[in-house]
Amino acid sequence: MEIAGFGVEAWLNEFEKTATTDISQSSIAALTMQAVTALDGQQGQKFYAQLNATRLDYGWIEGSPEFKQQVSGLYQHVPADNVLQTNGATGANHLAIYSLINPGDHVIALYPSYQQLYDIPKSLGATVDFWHIQEDHAWLPDIDELAQLIRPETKMILLNNAVNPTGSLLDEALLKQVVTLARSVGAYVLADEVYEPLDDTPFVSIADLYEKGIAVNSLSKTYSAPGVRIGWTATPSVEITEIFRKYRDYTMICGGGFNDQLAVLILQHRAEILARNREIVRRNLKIYTDWVAQEPRVTLIAPHGISVSCPRLDIPVDDEKFCRDLLAQTGTLLVPGSRFDLPGHVRLGYCTDTETLQRGLHHLSQFLRQYDAD
Repeated sequence: MEIAGFGVEAWLNEFEKTATTDISQSSIAALTMQAVTALDGQQGQKFYAQLNATRLDYGWIEGSPEFKQQVSGLYQHVPADNVLQTNGATGANHLAIYSLINPGDHVIALYPSYQQLYDIPKSLGATVDFWHIQEDHAWLPDIDELAQLIRPETKMILLNNAVNPTGSLLDEALLKQVVTLARSVGAYVLADEVYEPLDDTPFVSIADLYEKGIAVNSLSKTYSAPGVRIGWTATPSVEITEIFRKYRDYTMICGGGFNDQLAVLILQHRAEILARNREIVRRNLKIYTDWVAQEPRVTLIAPHGISVSCPRLDIPVDDEKFCRDLLAQTGTLLVPGSRFDLPGHVRLGYCTDTETLQRGLHHLSQFLRQYDAD
């Protein structure tokens, strides 16, 4: 089995801990343990008392009943028994693709987007066709292209909704068109939905639109808890869930009692966390778009309340050299667009804490001024 290097992960693994101003990340500013445990209403005392009484055995293999019920409540058509806990959304994507895709299968993947969604199927011997997002179409794909790509034997359509790194969103009308095409050939539709928008943009899960829809999500992005490493698959289909169960036994035993307990607490108090994060998105997006408006070397298709963005830079060097030099000279970290097959762009995570965002944008503007004399 051969697989390409994971561009964005390799970049962050090399550089994220050396940056002093990190505006590369895709999560909304991470919560502290103190902030999460205080959600119990007793400054963490109730949480830690429960934790101290917990045996360090495997715990609930698929996730505790409370976890599964909390996740089920996020959907209209997914019973709790059809929720399977995974090691983040990356674990959920891997489980779903590994479970359903065989050598020689035909799949269609939204591109560019999260690299897992096309390179894992390739590594398994599938034929992968790309359904392209288009910058001149607000980073959205054309449904007519998907109609041309789909075949009678197409096994799966893989989506990233909202899209990393562009922050664009496939709305309900477009998703329904995808479902119509998928249903016509009996294809699965997997949607990595970790970037659920936090503005007033309506969002609908693929699991609530299609009987063969597979929703992947986690606590990492919208819920500001990437360190918990808890994600899930959710589908209305009992048959698909049973397939996942078999393959899951080979990829993951459990999420761990501590992580499950923390995940339940976060989901129980999702309203408070999402209110906090909506305010971060609102405040930081205005700072960011105001900055773009006065920065002549940056253009942006604004994200829809999503924690990632993909500005285009007007620079005379390639984006990877630019990002390396920016980090070396200012301590400011971005992800080169080339790591997403989007040269000339960068991923800028504007949902870090506001002070870091402002400092990073200031450093970026100062660094860009060196090209003004060209």
